[in-house]
Amino acid sequence: MSSSSSLPAKPPPPPRPKTRGSYNCGRCGQPKKGHVCNLPSPAAVSRAWRDCADRVWRVAEELRLRPAAAGLLGALLPRCAALSRLVLHMESAVDATMLSCLAFSCSSLETLEITMADKAINNMTGEELSRLVSEKHSLSILKIGGCSNLGFLNLSSSSLNVLWLSDLCSLSESVISCPNMSELSLCFTQQSSECTDLVSLMDGLGRSCPNLRNLHISSIQLSNEAVSALEAANLRGLCMLSLILGSKMTDAAVASIVRSCASLELLDLSGSSISDSGVGMICKAFPHTLSRLLLALCPNITTCGIQAATAQLPLLQLMDCGMSLRSNLQNEKQGAYFGEINGRIRLCPKLPTLKKQPMRQKLIIKHDNLKKLSLWGCSAIDALYVKCPELIDLNLNTCTNLHPERLLLQCPNLKNVHAFGCQDMLIGAIKNQVLNEFAAAEPHLPCKRLADGSKRVQLSQFPQEQLPEDKIWIGFKRSECIVHLDS
Repeated sequence: MSSSSSLPAKPPPPPRPKTRGSYNCGRCGQPKKGHVCNLPSPAAVSRAWRDCADRVWRVAEELRLRPAAAGLLGALLPRCAALSRLVLHMESAVDATMLSCLAFSCSSLETLEITMADKAINNMTGEELSRLVSEKHSLSILKIGGCSNLGFLNLSSSSLNVLWLSDLCSLSESVISCPNMSELSLCFTQQSSECTDLVSLMDGLGRSCPNLRNLHISSIQLSNEAVSALEAANLRGLCMLSLILGSKMTDAAVASIVRSCASLELLDLSGSSISDSGVGMICKAFPHTLSRLLLALCPNITTCGIQAATAQLPLLQLMDCGMSLRSNLQNEKQGAYFGEINGRIRLCPKLPTLKKQPMRQKLIIKHDNLKKLSLWGCSAIDALYVKCPELIDLNLNTCTNLHPERLLLQCPNLKNVHAFGCQDMLIGAIKNQVLNEFAAAEPHLPCKRLADGSKRVQLSQFPQEQLPEDKIWIGFKRSECIVHLDS
């Protein structure tokens, strides 16, 4: 017997386990037998998504981004051929690399807005801004924040229509040659070192921006001389003029404005030193056009000037007199509150020194069209009567001396009352007057208790109008109103 025949036979290999991959399609999971898969391979899927994304970026017309680095913009913007509006909230520094991305991409860009996060820095220089504006021939709206490193302004563009620059500081040159510009906003820092020559800036606007309609300048360097230069610029088409934080501006500046502007719709002189005489000039000059008047932080204005404005400006819809009527400055915090008509309050470190006004002032406001009234921080007022049927928003923030029994609100359409920092009794009086679902239409007089506490007597603090007898007990439904107690 041979050796090979003596060895036992090798057992057959064990059968392989039946796995899902052996009998099912790896793409869709269906059985392989007789199956034709219509799904593309993973590589083909990636290519399809890339092609789809490319098509989306090519046709995108508006982007709102929060880039953490300029590299993202460098990779994305060249793919956006149709982009016309770009809004950037920068969380990193704005530097030459980012500006190069903007300059060589998006040839059809019309609107560019750049805002800065709290810790982000804008390193843009005046030369880089000039180059960007000159290379973007279709750019019509440009808004940039954090422009403290520009050094100078020298802009020339025939397409630029709106220009907003904030946080400007000590510009050595200010030349803006944009014949089609209609809106200009320049906000300067409130640092004591700020030394921009606003007289030269104002003087050149008439020649370089003859079609200007809206002008906003915020600077502690605003003065009567700067406003006089604006008069010489002969910008007769101005509709909105805002010159704020200029404590050196007096009634002489108002006289220049009245002579140079024919039909103002909005006038903001907050932070100036104008008086009731200046308010009277404003009322005489724009009785048929002015609808928004902002005179916050004007320490020389009294209740007489405010009442004259509401009486002589029939088209008035918004009025802000915040902190113009202040009484006890010793109890005020350092710095001044700069309020807004929607009720918010923020602290500004540098504002004009305000004088002490007489205590216990009474303010009566009657107006048929007024929609928003702001009296934030008017601590000199202790009695207030407001009769404005169209009033929607009333700001009484930090009116600390307003007496709850001397408050009368006859505003059936009131929707928002801001009462942050007010006394609890005043807040209760406000809620009692504006939150009642039904209010009697008979004349209402404030009341107080006698010295012995025996009974209440009515006080005729405000003139009352007699109503027809058939309407004395007819109630009217008051619209829903919200009393805001936060800042």
